[in-house]
Amino acid sequence: MMSEPENDKGRAAMRWVLAVFYAAAGVAHLWVPEKLLAITPSWVPFPSQVIFITGVCEILGAAALVTRPLRRWAGIALAVYAICVWPANFKHAIDGIDLPYIASSCLYHGPRLAFQPVLIWWALYSSGVIDWPWRRSPAP
Repeated sequence: MMSEPENDKGRAAMRWVLAVFYAAAGVAHLWVPEKLLAITPSWVPFPSQVIFITGVCEILGAAALVTRPLRRWAGIALAVYAICVWPANFKHAIDGIDLPYIASSCLYHGPRLAFQPVLIWWALYSSGVIDWPWRRSPAP
């Protein structure tokens, strides 16, 4: 793990984009939870409460990601979160569930499922937890 230099504008931009993404997703969880119930796997206990809690976690994670003291923990938490919600993405694809403004098609689901590992990496990289694949060489 390398500490993030103060002037790493690319990483900062990535962090803000991810924070906006998670904040919007969190608002969607709170605004239209019934739409997300359709893609929640049946084995998830208390699905309505889980959707509410995940919405709150997304909003808090987005805020923490852009807060220096909490950034590292937010990156780890959002990466773990992205792993935990991946089953809902598979259910969405396998069951062919249409959501508002999102038609169920392989043109949507294929990239979405393939992008999940990128989202996990993005949370870890933008928060400074990892430097892969752009490792910095140590100062002389």
